[in-house]
Amino acid sequence: MGFNCGIVGLPNVGKSTLFNALTQSAQAAAESYPFCTIEPNVARVAVPEPRLEALARLAGSARQVPTHIEFVDIAGLARGASRGEGLGNKFLAHVREVDAIAHVVRCFEAGDVAHVEGSIDPIRDIEIVDTELRLADIESLERRAGPLRKRMRGDPEAKAELALVERALAALNEGGAVAPGMAHLLTTKPVVYVCNVDEDAARAGNAHSAMVATRAADEDAECVVISAAIDKYIRH
Repeated sequence: MGFNCGIVGLPNVGKSTLFNALTQSAQAAAESYPFCTIEPNVARVAVPEPRLEALARLAGSARQVPTHIEFVDIAGLARGASRGEGLGNKFLAHVREVDAIAHVVRCFEAGDVAHVEGSIDPIRDIEIVDTELRLADIESLERRAGPLRKRMRGDPEAKAELALVERALAALNEGGAVAPGMAHLLTTKPVVYVCNVDEDAARAGNAHSAMVATRAADEDAECVVISAAIDKYIRH
C-alpha cells in the first residue's frame, strides 16, 4: 500500500516544477508568479523495487504490482495562512490529508523569479511555514480542548485526552515538538527538506542549502539538494 506526500513551501520556490520532474509530466503549471497553483495537482508514481522482480520470478508470478507514492503539489503558503491569508485555509486543509511533507526551500538566486518575502533566506522561509503549521495546530487543539473540559467530570477518558491535548498545547506554545502519536496535527507529519538550487549547485549544494542541512540535522529530519530546473531536460 502506497502513501501520499505533500509538496509544500512558500510561493515561487519550485514546488510545481519539482512535481513535474518527479512525475515526468507537465501536469502542474509552473509559472514565476505567486499562487500559480490553486487546486492541488496529484499524480501517482511507481516506487522502484529491484527485489520485486526476483520475488515474482521465484513465485512464478506473471504480473508485478509495485507500490506507489502519490505526490500532491499544494498551493504556496503565505505568511498569515493560519489566519486565512493567501490560500491559507485551502493550503492547511490539503496538508492535513497527506502522510508526509516534502518542504521545498528556495536556495537559488534568480532575478526573474520574484520572492514573496523580497530576498533569499531559506531559514526565514522555513520558519514562516513552521510557524503557520504550529499556529494552525494550536487553534485545532484549543477547539478540541473546549468540549473535553465540559466532559471531563465523571468521564475518565475525556480527562485523559484533555491532559494529552494540554501537554501538546504547552509544547507548541513554547516552540517545542509534539509526540508523533497525535497524527492529526500538521507539525507531527514526517518532513524532508528539499533544497532547490541553481543547476550549477545541484551536485554539491551552496551556502543556502548548507544552512538548511544544518537545520534539518538539528531537527533529526532528512535534507536533499536538487535543481528542479532539470524538469526541462526530463520532458524535452
